[in-house]
Amino acid sequence: MTKKQGIKVVTIGGGSSYTPELVEGFIKRYEQVPVRELWLVDIEAGHQKLEIVGALARRMVKKAGVDLTIYTTLDRKKALQGADFVTTQLRVGLLDARIIDERIPLQHGIIGQETNGAGGLFKALRTIPVLLDIAKDIVTYCPNAWLINFTNPAGLVTEALLRYSAHQKVIGVCNVPYNMHQSIASMLGVEKDSVSIDFAGLNHLVFGTHVYVDGEDVTDAVLELLSDPEMALSMKNIAPLPWGRTFLKALGLVPCPYHRYYYQTKKILEEELRAFHSGHTRAEVVKTLETELFQLYESEDLHVKPPQLEQRGGAYYSDVACNVIASIVNDTRDVQVLNVRNNGSIRELPEDAVVEVNCIVGKHGPTPLSMGALPIHVHGLLQQIKSYEQVAAKAAVTGSYEQALLAMAIHPLVPDEELAETVLKEMLAAHKAYLPQFFSETK
Repeated sequence: MTKKQGIKVVTIGGGSSYTPELVEGFIKRYEQVPVRELWLVDIEAGHQKLEIVGALARRMVKKAGVDLTIYTTLDRKKALQGADFVTTQLRVGLLDARIIDERIPLQHGIIGQETNGAGGLFKALRTIPVLLDIAKDIVTYCPNAWLINFTNPAGLVTEALLRYSAHQKVIGVCNVPYNMHQSIASMLGVEKDSVSIDFAGLNHLVFGTHVYVDGEDVTDAVLELLSDPEMALSMKNIAPLPWGRTFLKALGLVPCPYHRYYYQTKKILEEELRAFHSGHTRAEVVKTLETELFQLYESEDLHVKPPQLEQRGGAYYSDVACNVIASIVNDTRDVQVLNVRNNGSIRELPEDAVVEVNCIVGKHGPTPLSMGALPIHVHGLLQQIKSYEQVAAKAAVTGSYEQALLAMAIHPLVPDEELAETVLKEMLAAHKAYLPQFFSETK
């Protein structure tokens, strides 16, 4: 890989509605990251969307006037040959599987969400074997490539890849810290570049431990602002419930939007059940939005990423993915928030566990910074979710019913062992087509 020769990127799940944002990211950074080939790869079920997205990507590149060739293919092995970077943004079972992930738990009165609790477990069980197969192909066809995973649940998937794959050049990315950084800068009325935040935790369970503006610690001021209902940090897929001032002061850390599932469980569940009974869970809203986006993408008059894409919960992820690639290519050694092996960054978690922390990123990839000791009052939640992730990864790899039940039962959003087994059985049956490891004849 050299900038002079140009860079080859392969995107698995290329028919995703997020792809135009990724293309925009490469166009914006073309001088720093001259991507000469972008291969968009999908499966037969996503073929039509792949061609629509590919055509839009070519129009975007033509309008920008950059020397970037877009390829679309269903042949993953052909695409991977000689790749420098592989990005993954796939959804096994498409949005219909996400609807099941949300609806079955809600039918039993527990949270249904695509990355947390029962829904998150089943997204991982379907996804991890596919990512491990992709990693095998990378070892064969482009062993020096970096695998940059955005597929959710990103932290758990990255954990499985680093624990069970021979390919170890793996980085998990998420847009949540990026969005928090952007929102906090806006909240403070300052430029984003003047704000720096120390992040430590797990994917979708990350805390801002310190916030600085031009080197001055303003964490207390940010926590005070966050207690204002008008200032709530949230995502498109999470209700912007306000935080209590006393709670935030006691916590002493900036929670990410997903912490509402653990600290405001009752209210979040009430919000989800209202949507469930009205027939409009988040998955169903997203499915409608996807249909509208692809209708826009089909227009030959569209040559840029449409603003409607920002209504998706993963908006701006391309800035994270493209920034990682740019830092590796240019050896910038800047600080980014990534999912990597812990290696002592968070003292309360195992050395080999995947964590989401500030990293220095250069030509050799990310190096996690030491985030020190986290407050005692967050140890338990972090360790509980990490234990769930490691058991869930084992279940996905082995197809063990017992390990899947254990993962379901130890997750804090599933409050009862008997209920865990009921939901597990129903979801296994509903997703049988995408879970061959649990239904093989040799088991």
